[in-house]
Amino acid sequence: MDIETYRQIAARGDLLDAEELQEWMRGAAAEAQRITSQINGCFHTPEELRALMTELTGNEPGEGFCLFPPIYADFGKNLFFGKNVFVNSGCCFQDQGGIYIGDHCLIGHQVVFATLNHMLDPLRRASMKPAPIRLGKNVWVGSHATILAGVTVGDNAVIAAGAVVAKDVPANTVVGGVPARVIKEIAAPAK
Repeated sequence: MDIETYRQIAARGDLLDAEELQEWMRGAAAEAQRITSQINGCFHTPEELRALMTELTGNEPGEGFCLFPPIYADFGKNLFFGKNVFVNSGCCFQDQGGIYIGDHCLIGHQVVFATLNHMLDPLRRASMKPAPIRLGKNVWVGSHATILAGVTVGDNAVIAAGAVVAKDVPANTVVGGVPARVIKEIAAPAK
């Protein structure tokens, strides 16, 4: 198994239940734990953090990327950051299904991105179903929000602190609550 083959499996939303696949995923998780321990273990310059995030994800974050550690990722290799993204401390990225964060996004303290669901059938409970999370441009995610598998957040949207987002978020809206719902619309930015 290699990362490109895995990404194809995850992009199709195939069930992650093969013993070989789960063994490979455990190895990737161990690597992510090693790198996040380095990130979280001591002070790093912005340049050092960028290099460590490149090692974690296997791709370079967009220009202007800023991270305030600690960060938690249990995979790392299916995590993508656009330009001028800010990630505040304590965020959790369960990125096996893919997390795509657009340009100019602001991610608050202790936000959780969860891209896997387990099966309801007790006999297959350990099997997992991946689905990506996609944030458009200029999205602001408030502290302690949780974004679940398969959610797409439109450009300029705001997710209120503490929200649990289980459905797509339209562009230019504010959502909040558990489960999150549209609270109000935001005027589209002038061009």
